[in-house]
Amino acid sequence: MVTGAAGGIGKALAQRFHAAGATVVVADLDGDGATATAAGLLDARPASALGIHADVGTEAGNVTLIEMAETRFGPIDLFFANAGVGIGTDLDTSEAVWDTAFNVNTHAHRWAAKHLVPGWVARGEGYFCSTASAAGLLSQIGSAPYSMTKHAAVSFAEWLSITYGDRGIKVSCLCPQGVNTNMLNAGDALGMPSNNVVRASGRVLEPAEVAEVVLAAIAAEQFLILPHPEVLTFLQRKTGDYDRWLSGMRRLQARMQGN
Repeated sequence: MVTGAAGGIGKALAQRFHAAGATVVVADLDGDGATATAAGLLDARPASALGIHADVGTEAGNVTLIEMAETRFGPIDLFFANAGVGIGTDLDTSEAVWDTAFNVNTHAHRWAAKHLVPGWVARGEGYFCSTASAAGLLSQIGSAPYSMTKHAAVSFAEWLSITYGDRGIKVSCLCPQGVNTNMLNAGDALGMPSNNVVRASGRVLEPAEVAEVVLAAIAAEQFLILPHPEVLTFLQRKTGDYDRWLSGMRRLQARMQGN
């Protein structure tokens, strides 16, 4: 199961898992996009994919999604909570935007796990993957909602691994920097300072490149998936001297904003 798979990283993940032999359920709020992704997989191998319109920003949407997938193909072996939104800016961001950011970027992971983990524990196996962001390990200049919700997504994945890692459940968390997706490109069109930071921090990868890294990491049962290796260096600098890192981030922010 891959959510947010009508395009971008999610679509690339669905395609790569399918190429590796998996039966794949493709879910997205863009139902037509999810169906189109699944149709491409079905052309390659009949009866091996399903596209579902799903709103994972609600608990009911996650429940319906899981039930539909399991009705068609049986128990889910691997659930990839990939759907996400890059919205909101500063303290003036509306409460509705904050709610949407938390519902999609964080609570969707929790709701999916809530309805998957009991069955996985009973079976003695299951794999939960989530897409957070390098912003969930570092921070996101220009967007408090994105930074906060992605930190929470990383924290939840850590908690799942700690709590259930010795009970047969494997957990991985994907934390990329810039990837050539609609989210990044839309931010470019709006001139968002956060996108300037992303592009200045490392190479923008193609979704297929990220999917290759993910597949290898899952095969190795690796928790933290970093398609951009430099993120680990940035994280080590952060934890090695927090005050120096914060000062550096303020300087970076000023430079990106032209101050």
